[in-house]
Amino acid sequence: MKILLVNGPNLNLLGTREPAKYGRTTLPEVEAMFREAARELGVEAECFQSNHEGAIVDRIHAARTDGVAGVVINAGAHTHTSVAIRDALAGTAIPFAEIHVTNVHAREPFRHHSYLSDIAAGIVVGFGVEGYVLALRGLVKKLQATG
Repeated sequence: MKILLVNGPNLNLLGTREPAKYGRTTLPEVEAMFREAARELGVEAECFQSNHEGAIVDRIHAARTDGVAGVVINAGAHTHTSVAIRDALAGTAIPFAEIHVTNVHAREPFRHHSYLSDIAAGIVVGFGVEGYVLALRGLVKKLQATG
């Protein structure tokens, strides 16, 4: 089973961007943690990050033919703005988990709405970068249960 991790805009700045909110763990460290957790679960992990909405849409489309069974996505700011990413996820029909490092519901009002949440298999918010592993574990468990 292959799980794709997608990170959106500004997540390449993890570790240095507002560390009081996002912590000091870098994106390469998050990806390594994600791959290790995937290995422990007996699944394959692939990681992708882009600051460009179209590149994220293209990667989600490609997942359908790449044998991806599930997606863990932190769409960053695109969570609150992108119908295109929502449509890509819905159109490929690949189950996905939405993740946010911070508790978006305790932040600015514009961050309270997600274009992804209502079609997600699950959502993890506010547990820091550990949320990536929580989302992975939950998604893999759901995928295994549906077989």
